[in-house]
Amino acid sequence: MEPCLTPPYMQNLPYRLKALRRLQRLSLDQLAQRSGLTKSYLSKLERGVSEPSISTVLKLAEAYSMGISELMGIGEEGGDSISVVRRNERTPLDRPGRDAGYRYEAVAGKRLVKSMNPFIVHPPRENQAAPDSFPHSGEEFMLVLKGSVSITIGGQKFDLDTGDSVYFDSELPHQLRTIGPDDAEVLVVATRDDVMS
Repeated sequence: MEPCLTPPYMQNLPYRLKALRRLQRLSLDQLAQRSGLTKSYLSKLERGVSEPSISTVLKLAEAYSMGISELMGIGEEGGDSISVVRRNERTPLDRPGRDAGYRYEAVAGKRLVKSMNPFIVHPPRENQAAPDSFPHSGEEFMLVLKGSVSITIGGQKFDLDTGDSVYFDSELPHQLRTIGPDDAEVLVVATRDDVMS
């Protein structure tokens, strides 16, 4: 009989397994085919009813094309279940040829599996050339951290100051501009994992 991995290493594994499967848009049947494990056993793992053996963890890591540490969320501060990013550790998101004038910084880049995609945006001023809008599927929340901005959503214009926020269906065309004398900084949380790709 194979030894089973036990907490603390595996305490968040049920959540991680379910989130990874959804992130890769796999059904339990598809994951069962990829991993060679049964659908019912995978369901038990995702619900925390069963603990996987080492060979099961290996099969799942292979099915998801990742290492065991990645699968289990072991490594960085707090593992993958907790992602702490210090101000000086924000990752600039370079998008060559796209989004003229916009600067982006990832604020949860260490986390592998996420349902939300938070980032900081530094929008351009009104007179800078930039694309007309950024429609994409999902929902979006914006909180102005610094400065003043103007956001146009589906043809409606809203001026927001520090501390103001807006929540909207991101399939509506939207455009963000700095309008005050100071450079603006906006926290954006989007529900799609492919927003910044």
